[in-house]
Amino acid sequence: MLFNIGDKVVYPMHGAGIIESIEEKEILGETRRYYVMRIPVGNMKVMIPMDNVESIGLREVSDHESVLRVEDILTREETPMSTNWNQRYRANMDKVKSGDILEVAEVVKNLTLRERQKGLSTGERKMLDNARQILVSELVLAKEMDAEQAYQWLEDKILHRNASL
Repeated sequence: MLFNIGDKVVYPMHGAGIIESIEEKEILGETRRYYVMRIPVGNMKVMIPMDNVESIGLREVSDHESVLRVEDILTREETPMSTNWNQRYRANMDKVKSGDILEVAEVVKNLTLRERQKGLSTGERKMLDNARQILVSELVLAKEMDAEQAYQWLEDKILHRNASL
């Protein structure tokens, strides 16, 4: 799939951003074309090789329908997670790596709730922070809000869910 300058895209494990330019660079003697993407949350720039887009899983930012499904995930019952730390960590990491906004939302919700109930290990805390940033970066572009509003929206959805139980 080819993207254009100005397209809003998601780079799994990094988050969502806007393609600012397409550049040709020579790295290690090989000339390749790259998408240059700016991720608004954290104001990071990422170069993505155009010939690796498929294998990387670069995709368009979620539409309104997907954001409604994220909201549903955040507000419904907690999904069962393994009590074994290692299995839980691997399962959650696979979900984050998938680049699927619904899977990332599930990780954010489950780890946020677990943090409130039992606390998190350092590894799971880092994963939660990373997954939350990835999710927020996509919400910023999908819902056209700033990062602070997106973090607040996320928190409100997860807290609302707890308040209604």
